[in-house]
Amino acid sequence: MSLLATAATLGIALSRDDVRVGSAYVAFVCAILVWGWHELAFLSGWLTGPRQRAVTPDASGWRRLSEALGVLLWHELALLATMAALWWWLAQSGNRTAAWTFTLLYAMRVSAKVNLYLGVRNLALEFLPPHLQYLGSYFRRRRFNALMPLSLLGGGITVGALLVGAARTTAGLQAMHLLLASLLVLALLEHLMMVLPLEPSALWRWALRNDPPTRPRPT
Repeated sequence: MSLLATAATLGIALSRDDVRVGSAYVAFVCAILVWGWHELAFLSGWLTGPRQRAVTPDASGWRRLSEALGVLLWHELALLATMAALWWWLAQSGNRTAAWTFTLLYAMRVSAKVNLYLGVRNLALEFLPPHLQYLGSYFRRRRFNALMPLSLLGGGITVGALLVGAARTTAGLQAMHLLLASLLVLALLEHLMMVLPLEPSALWRWALRNDPPTRPRPT
């Protein structure tokens, strides 16, 4: 994955001043590959945070929040550093698709994490690898939290703005708007799967172990 991320960085460099449609697609895919490196680094347990254990029983308020931040801190800082580097690098370029793609992925992932922290119907704990099972203790199972409708509304408005932007532009800039809108629709679908009375893991049960390890219960 590090080799792919290196190649993706080269792809971003080669497409940064090209405003054609193909270059927008190249930058979009390359940004996702760089994001994928961060996700794999986190899921492998290599880049997480200084705290690597379950939440303290009965912790609440600031203590629970600080412990939750502790399990993600290095990962979050790495994402922010990469996002800042992309914007610094591409600020004066003609093709900023990679920076916008990474920013959108980060914004929606933060929204998903905060919603899990506040509480959602479907936690999908089955997808946590064995060495990250302690993360499940920071999730809450609730039918509703006040942030979710704001996340969905804000995302929906942004999709509309991106489609309007696509209609008003051409070539690579139009492609960028449409790619971002498509990615955001998928992110909103992910949010909906957290709260709908469904079992999201049923779609992927074929890929999950039949004997999932014991994990901390969500608070």
